[in-house]
Amino acid sequence: MTDPARPIILLDRVTKSFGAFQALKGVSLEIARGQKVVVCGPSGSGKSTMIRCINRLEEHNGGRIVVDGIELTASIKDIDAVRREVGMVFQQFNLFPHLTAVENLMLAPRLVRKMPRREARELAMHYLERVHIPEQADKYPSQLSGGQQQRVAIARSLCMKPQIMLFDEPTSALDPEMIKEVLDVMGELAAEGMTMIVVTHEMGFARSVADLVIFMDKGEIVEQGPPATFFANPRNERTKTFLGQILTH
Repeated sequence: MTDPARPIILLDRVTKSFGAFQALKGVSLEIARGQKVVVCGPSGSGKSTMIRCINRLEEHNGGRIVVDGIELTASIKDIDAVRREVGMVFQQFNLFPHLTAVENLMLAPRLVRKMPRREARELAMHYLERVHIPEQADKYPSQLSGGQQQRVAIARSLCMKPQIMLFDEPTSALDPEMIKEVLDVMGELAAEGMTMIVVTHEMGFARSVADLVIFMDKGEIVEQGPPATFFANPRNERTKTFLGQILTH
């Protein structure tokens, strides 16, 4: 039974090193069910490493990560259980080029959930409609714009009906005119109550959608707060410098 009072994501003094480089230095964070969190910070600050640890794409070295009551350990069973609850959208779209949009969406429900083909196609079409591109169902990724490919990638994650969505700089590979169409879809997801962690430099999205904005630097959470406070009155000098640079561009 899900306890609504329990954080859906808990990071407790999480560390992660790549050789001599310490990417995460004792990161602690609690995220409530339905909360929308935007993570920003300079390149190499640990943002992507943190969210990749949440669904075990990277293995943390120390501390604890608990997702919806399941602690991430070396157990494959626990990792699979967490991944069923967590969808992830990457900077690059990671679509299979030899499959059409709808076939990309059908793959996981058929392989993981053993769903019959017809049912999987119905599910896939539902989520292509959800991201406003049902008419692109039978096109291959190479025939789609970057924004359309990213929306297919979002729909593919939604097909597994995750409790949590992680976005790792989902618009950074897109042309400016395509960014809005992806952010609009993400905003709709947020409005429906999806728990989301979004690594992004899109500060307009952070202001309008986030419940919590986190600034990371050098493997640490330097500052966090609701958007109104975070943008209007940052306390840490590193946060002020970063916002000064990003908001003037």
